[in-house]
Amino acid sequence: MEIFKYMSTYDYEQLVLCHDEASGLKAIIAIHDTTLGPALGGTRMWTYGSEEEAIEDALRLAKGMTYKNAAAGLNLGGGKTVIIGNPREDKNEAMFRAFGRFIQGLNGRYITAEDVGTTVQDMDLIHEETDYVTGISPAFGSSGDPSPITAYGVYRGMKAAAKEGFGDDSLEGKTVAVQGVGNVAFTLCRHLHEEGAHLIVTDINEEAVQQAVDEFGAKAVGTEEIYSVDCDIYAPCALGATINDETIPQLKAKVIAGAANNQLKETKHGDILHEKGVVYTPDYVINAGGVINVADELNGYNEERAMKRVETIYDNVTEVFNISRRDNIPTYKAADRMAEERIERMRKSRSQFLQNGHHILSRR
Repeated sequence: MEIFKYMSTYDYEQLVLCHDEASGLKAIIAIHDTTLGPALGGTRMWTYGSEEEAIEDALRLAKGMTYKNAAAGLNLGGGKTVIIGNPREDKNEAMFRAFGRFIQGLNGRYITAEDVGTTVQDMDLIHEETDYVTGISPAFGSSGDPSPITAYGVYRGMKAAAKEGFGDDSLEGKTVAVQGVGNVAFTLCRHLHEEGAHLIVTDINEEAVQQAVDEFGAKAVGTEEIYSVDCDIYAPCALGATINDETIPQLKAKVIAGAANNQLKETKHGDILHEKGVVYTPDYVINAGGVINVADELNGYNEERAMKRVETIYDNVTEVFNISRRDNIPTYKAADRMAEERIERMRKSRSQFLQNGHHILSRR
């Protein structure tokens, strides 16, 4: 991998390699773009096959956070960290405190949070060395478990998608097929049930499925059946890539709106949905409630303020559909365009400001 060529091609700003021999820390911080503000993105701990694979993952995830934060309307750029190691066996206090010192050394250019393989307790250890961390324990002023906020954002986005698909944002009487009943999806099911939607659910966790059946009157189906059920809305809320060559021919839903990341197996599947007239809600726009919530911690967490900001996911999703119609492009491309247009407006504004400042100084 030609790192500088890759960074130049995709406009990355910085790649930081962090090593602490005493604790075993091997971490990679990737900062993609800070046009809108400091880079915010979580810390992932994983057993990568090679150091090159870890670097590629950090770079890919950092760019994704640039788009997610921009599309959410946050004044934050995109970054990500990966720590090479087994999250079950290799963690220790010294490792995360050493990592916190590396973050502190970036002086606010990068702010981290928990991600795959890391926990609130890990973030607390990082917090011992730096304030540039979110998702810490509520005792330190954090928001706590983000899943209810994420679920509410997905619910708001689903209503916007319903309006696009059916002409009305009411979910009463609509049948929603929910793939996965984890923490986020279960809370989403509660919102849908309270509005009068009919639920069809599946999950490999039979207890979670039974709880949804008992509390919300949901209909349970097998994990492979969920794609072909008669429904108005398909809500992927577990694994990624469930929209693919095998499932698209089975789907009967007019609208796709769910919490899962990376729902399209390939971009061509977004093109196919567009051609079929299916309303696809891009995942990083609809599931942004979690990042909106932790971003509020940077101002001293206020739940009411955070929830009001999460409600704007409805407007963000609507804008994606507007751009899709305006430019006659699939919604996944429209989401990228919405993020890119916001970043470019800020870049031009800053450039103009600097030019004007130079002219003022030149006249003195």
